[in-house]
Amino acid sequence: MTAKPYRIMFVCHGNICRSPMAEIILRAMLKERRITGWTVASSATSTEEIWNGRGNPVYPPAAAELSAHGLSCGGKRAVQLKRDDYEDYDLFVGMDSANIRNMHRILGGDPDGKIRRLMDYTDRGGDVADPWYSERFDIAYRDIRDGCEGLLDALIPQ
Repeated sequence: MTAKPYRIMFVCHGNICRSPMAEIILRAMLKERRITGWTVASSATSTEEIWNGRGNPVYPPAAAELSAHGLSCGGKRAVQLKRDDYEDYDLFVGMDSANIRNMHRILGGDPDGKIRRLMDYTDRGGDVADPWYSERFDIAYRDIRDGCEGLLDALIPQ
């Protein structure tokens, strides 16, 4: 399938649960639909999971949830969102309202309207459930999958 090649950065607090799950889920959806040329990445608004210049890997329960759906997060490590990223991506998709506030701060605003919230691409709206506190990685997976499907529907003309 031919589609405009988008550059999408998913963002959450630590880049060890929700945003890497979104990155991996969207990549799998693109592969399944035979869409190529897109750049899909993820990053953190905090530095908590990034130390000694090397980020932590995907949180084991998040990795296990991905694996339960046949997806691998091998090699993914937390990275920090940087102001310079604004020019390199078409969309910055946050998992919750706090991510959106922090993205505006880090990126120096949003003059081109690139910052969005993932669940706004669904009919449910709101925030992606945070499994760090709830331990419900299945619910986070469902929210992220639904959000990624809505995002693709919004970006690719039918």
